[in-house]
Amino acid sequence: MNLAPLPKKYQGVERVLRVRRAAAGLGLFTEEPIEKGGFVIEYVGPILGLADIRGVKNKYLFQTNPRRFVDGSPRWNLARYINHSCVPNCEIYILRGRIYIFSCRTIQAGTELSYDYGEEYFRAFIAPLGCRCPGCVGSSVL
Repeated sequence: MNLAPLPKKYQGVERVLRVRRAAAGLGLFTEEPIEKGGFVIEYVGPILGLADIRGVKNKYLFQTNPRRFVDGSPRWNLARYINHSCVPNCEIYILRGRIYIFSCRTIQAGTELSYDYGEEYFRAFIAPLGCRCPGCVGSSVL
């Protein structure tokens, strides 16, 4: 795999991550501590254009520019299991059309990974069912 766009200090970094049951279904958990600003994982999958997404029925499309999408639905894309949180511990960086996930604070071993899916996705898919992130569980505010 060519990770050229990723800064050199993160190339070859492989985290010990596990998919486990979480409040919002399945989630991705770290089995080791991750330092603030540390590379976590790349969101990967087939690259699709505007014409290609018309028939796609999954919720794993990640837009990298106005005409390019990554279909993260394959189960081998472990990053697809990272759930939304209104108070996330990770953040997304798009570099040359690739989607990288970095920690935005120190994350302890055993912690579920999360990032903010964004307002548009939140309104379309999360708000109608109610947000189940730790910050919102039990809250009536959406």
